[in-house]
Amino acid sequence: MARSIEIPDDVSDRLEERVTKSEFDSVEAYITFVLQEVAKDHPEIEDTAAARQSSTDESRARENLKSLGYLE
Repeated sequence: MARSIEIPDDVSDRLEERVTKSEFDSVEAYITFVLQEVAKDHPEIEDTAAARQSSTDESRARENLKSLGYLE
């Protein structure tokens, strides 16, 4: 299933210029490639999110232990 999107004229003009200097046949092919790259799973992003969640969980646990008097 294909969908259409609208992009500003100035962006379209820049993309057309870039495509003429690339291996892509069209602006559509270039945009498809870029969006596929952005939409890929990136383990480094997921690892960062997991580390952030782990840090938040640890902080909550520490605060809970302080409130119960187990930590000062």
